[in-house]
Amino acid sequence: MNTWRKRTLHWTPARVLVTGFLFIITIGTILLKLPISTAPGHSLSLIDALFTATSAVCVTGLVVVDIGTTFSAFGQGVIISLVQIGGIGFMSVALLFYLMLGKKISLRERLILQESINANSMEGIVRTIRRVIIFVFVIQGTATIILMLHWSSHMPWTQAFCYALFHSISLFNNGGFDLFGSSFQQYAGDFVTNLVAFLIVLSGGLGFIVLAELYDYPKSRRLSLHSKVVLSMTALLVVAGALFIFIFEITNPNTLGELSWDGKLYASFFQSISARSSGTATLEIADMRQVTQFFLIILMFIGASPGSAGGGIKTTTFAILLAAVYAMLRGREDAVLFRHRLAKDQIVKALTIIFLALFMVLSVSMLLAVTEDEPFISILFETVSAVATVGMSMGLTPEMTPFGKLVICMTMFIGRIGPMTLAYALGNRKEQSLFRYPEGKIMIG
Repeated sequence: MNTWRKRTLHWTPARVLVTGFLFIITIGTILLKLPISTAPGHSLSLIDALFTATSAVCVTGLVVVDIGTTFSAFGQGVIISLVQIGGIGFMSVALLFYLMLGKKISLRERLILQESINANSMEGIVRTIRRVIIFVFVIQGTATIILMLHWSSHMPWTQAFCYALFHSISLFNNGGFDLFGSSFQQYAGDFVTNLVAFLIVLSGGLGFIVLAELYDYPKSRRLSLHSKVVLSMTALLVVAGALFIFIFEITNPNTLGELSWDGKLYASFFQSISARSSGTATLEIADMRQVTQFFLIILMFIGASPGSAGGGIKTTTFAILLAAVYAMLRGREDAVLFRHRLAKDQIVKALTIIFLALFMVLSVSMLLAVTEDEPFISILFETVSAVATVGMSMGLTPEMTPFGKLVICMTMFIGRIGPMTLAYALGNRKEQSLFRYPEGKIMIG
């Protein structure tokens, strides 16, 4: 026992995070496999329990069974609890209990907290996490009250409260789970539901650091470069995405074509923001035109912002890539964003993340193309949804073979913690090289 404790004390933050997520997934699988977790007349196989637990902890939202009918109230409670823990991070939940018990936070625990929210430094990390927890409860609580009052007009108060709480947690954490069975399609033209969902998904996808700076902005009147990039890229992608969906789906009778003009506008923005990591939908994705489906794949691949519950390569990574390409095309030495020069190591890291994500998408897609007898666009869509932990689906996941489900499970897990974090966790500690090789020249292009 002492040997085990000595070994774990020397674990890197990345290894602690990976192990922690695996532990929570294991506990979630066991709980969902219990008879009390399923509704009368339903049963759940081990692979389906593992898939659901992984999807919940990794805040993805891909499902192999209908959540609203297959699981009991206890099972649904387990799922949404896993979504909450996976969304804000199990270390943030642990910090909450530490603060409640009045315990001090050690240096090692601060390092793990820094890793869990992708913060640049440990300075004020505990204060930041404390704010994150407050933001989570305030935003989710407010959304729950609004949705409960709104939905109580067509469902009992108790059901309205349970549904509002479940979906507020799921939407904020970009979880993608719903109890309706058809996502939010019945609310395609509902202004209140669309507005609340849009705002809560946006809040959860901006990142906790950005939320903290926005909260302080009335006093400080200052935003960091990170927040400026996140806010500008988010606005650009949401508007561009909504415009693209509107243009290519407005004449599609199976999607926007049959909706009112208000419904067309709501649905276009809803799918645009949801594709960035939420995974919920007010339109049937499988009925969209292939050009729209492929564009959603691009939005899913980009994903949300660092330090949030969302996945993807992140908006900042995409912004750094655009800045580097622009600088190269203009013949400039430095890549610049908002009059700030970007460090070379940040550009290299961004390119590494993009390459690893593309490698995962291509590898998993090719593997599933062998095992699953489905159109390749559906396989690619489901793969990117898993890699980016989005949860948006064309209906392929429930029809997958057991092997395909295991592949998607691994993909969601790697997508949630990040390929680089997994590499750091499995590899040795960084070693500083004592020498450098001579510079070489290679022809490019």
